[in-house]
Amino acid sequence: MKYILKREMLVCYEKVLIEEEKSQATIEKYMRDVRKFFQYVEEMGKKEGITKEIVLSYKRSLIEEYAPSSVNSMLASLNHFFKVNHWYECIVKSLKIQQRTFRAKERELTKEEYYRLLRAAQKEGKYRLYCILQTICGSGIRVSELKYITVKAVTRGRAVIFMKNKTRTILLPPKLCRLLKDYCKQEKITSGMIFITRRGNPVDRSNILHEMKNLCGTAGVEREKVFPHNFRHMFARIFYRVTGNLLQLADILGHSSIEVTRIYASGGIMEWKKSMEMLEMLVE
Repeated sequence: MKYILKREMLVCYEKVLIEEEKSQATIEKYMRDVRKFFQYVEEMGKKEGITKEIVLSYKRSLIEEYAPSSVNSMLASLNHFFKVNHWYECIVKSLKIQQRTFRAKERELTKEEYYRLLRAAQKEGKYRLYCILQTICGSGIRVSELKYITVKAVTRGRAVIFMKNKTRTILLPPKLCRLLKDYCKQEKITSGMIFITRRGNPVDRSNILHEMKNLCGTAGVEREKVFPHNFRHMFARIFYRVTGNLLQLADILGHSSIEVTRIYASGGIMEWKKSMEMLEMLVE
C-alpha cells in the first residue's frame, strides 16, 4: 500500500505531540527527525507514494551516515509519526545493538578535567557557566532540568523536577546553595529561574554546549569529552564509586519509577545528603 506525504501533516503531528504532553525538547527532536524523512522523500521524488521499501531505503541511508544509537533514535521518532497517522505498514525495526557494560575511556571526563574547566570558566569571566557546571556536577541533573533551579529551590536546599510526567526531588548541597545565592546576588535575581538569558528565557542547551566547548582550549581538555550530558555521567560514576548505592543513584538521576516520597519515607534522606556532600564536586 502507498501513502501520500503532505506538508500539513507536520503541523498536525506537532499538535499531537503537544497533546501527548511531550517535553519541548522531545517535540523539537521528533519534528526534526520527521522533517529529515520528508526531505529525503522529496529529494527522491516519492512524496506521493510512500511504501515500506522507501522507509527501508531511508533506514539504510541513515546507517551509512550515523551511529547505530542515533539511527534508532531517528527511527523511533519516525515510527511514532507513522503510528499517529495509522501507517502501520511503514513501521520499521530498530537496529540491534549489543549493550556495553562500560563507557569508552576516551569519552570519560575525569574530575581533574572538570576542575580545569571550572578554572578556565573563572579565568574567562564565564561566571554563569561556572555555576551551571557546578550545578550539574553537584546535583546530577540534566541540562534540560536547569529551569527547575530557582531562587526558591536554592533557599529550600532542594529542587522539585517534573519531567516525563514524573516528579522527583533533588537535594542541593550547602556549598552549591551558597554559590548560587552569591550568583543571584551578583546578577540581581530575586525570584524565579536562576539560569536565564537576557530576555528572561531558560538557557538553551545549544548555547551552553557552545560555551562549554569554548573552554576546552584554555582548560586543555579534549572537545569530544565536553558536552552537558557527560558531566551528568561523571556525577553518576563518581557517586557510585563513593557510595556503592545504585538504588539511591537511580532515584537521584530519575532513572526509575520509584517516587521521591518513598525516599523520604524510608528515612534515607540524611544518608543521601551525606553522600552528595562526600563527592567534593563543588568549589567555593
